[in-house]
Amino acid sequence: EPEARVPDASNTTPSTATSPHRPEPQKIVKSEHTDQPVGARAPVSPPPIPVPTAAPEAASPPLPSAKDEQPGNKPKTTEPAAASPTETPTEIATEYVGPPAPALASLPAPPTAGSAKITLPAATPVPLPAAPDPALVEETRLGLLPRKSPDGRKPWQAYARPFDATNKLPRIAIIINNLGLSGAATEAAIQRLPGSVTLAFAPYSKRLGQWIALARAAGHEVLLDLPMEPIRYPTRVRGTHTLLTSLTADQNMSRLHWTLSRVTGYVGVINQMGSRFTTSEIHVLPILMELEQRGLLFVDSRSALGSVAARVATDVGLPRAVNSRFIDSNASRDAIDARLSSLEKIARNKGFAVGIGAPFPVTIDRLARWARRLDDKKLALAPISAVVEVRRK
Repeated sequence: EPEARVPDASNTTPSTATSPHRPEPQKIVKSEHTDQPVGARAPVSPPPIPVPTAAPEAASPPLPSAKDEQPGNKPKTTEPAAASPTETPTEIATEYVGPPAPALASLPAPPTAGSAKITLPAATPVPLPAAPDPALVEETRLGLLPRKSPDGRKPWQAYARPFDATNKLPRIAIIINNLGLSGAATEAAIQRLPGSVTLAFAPYSKRLGQWIALARAAGHEVLLDLPMEPIRYPTRVRGTHTLLTSLTADQNMSRLHWTLSRVTGYVGVINQMGSRFTTSEIHVLPILMELEQRGLLFVDSRSALGSVAARVATDVGLPRAVNSRFIDSNASRDAIDARLSSLEKIARNKGFAVGIGAPFPVTIDRLARWARRLDDKKLALAPISAVVEVRRK
């Protein structure tokens, strides 16, 4: 699975016993870091978005289930106390072990009417408009790539979930990562979580276009996972389009373009793995410059102590956000609740916070319950586009 996981005192891999569709347990490697989000700037809110008349439908059967549970991989039941806003978080990095990328000829077709449906939530939020916007894409030999429109519009704003810029409550953005590889987990995240939760999809998903269309129809802002080289490469990484420090800038750019061409309608990317790649400024710089030129945003999952990605993104004017806490490396209710409480404290102290989780059943359950109480706590659940920082040129 991708490298971004929750910092915790334990090195325990979550159990997969609660769902046959959970991702395979992941190998965990700990490291320390001290990066903390800086004060929020005034968020950029996209213009109001018209409501389409119907949600798209899925066109193909469910994906295969996750592998059977491995023995001995059960989470601990004792939890540490919630972290304070000023604590130095720990980082747990896991390595991607998903399938190799499919051939370009096998890219999924968009959902069509008259096919089997994947049910959307009963109380569906305002859906986002269908993508792509013709002015925000360019045709290439790989497919459609995002771009800024001739009149200056950017995909990260055009495809964003609307958020009230006058809302002065502390904001918390939640990202559920590595979606699209398990049909059951992906459907649960789309159906059960509020539309303000941002969903990030693996580029190797065989139904990527369908899942993103369904997520946007349910009101979710979406990101693409961008695989980057971990310290342990190539021990566990089987993806064929991972960005590597052993490649030239042109070779990495080709891999970036392949990932970006897989689908449309996303606001930006979040790095997966990257504990080696994000520490190399010479390799990170051209990638982040290209993302800025194409009007996207970037989320640094903080997979390494020495990551320079957030600083370089700021230098090149790329809208960026930085992970504050991973919420479910210890996938038990008490541990997840403690992490969410920690995010609340960070948001009250800094003005905003960012949390990243996996699509485990317990994570989705605790997030859904937690989100219902945020109004009473005077906190706002926000899409990732509402907490990015943008350097004014």
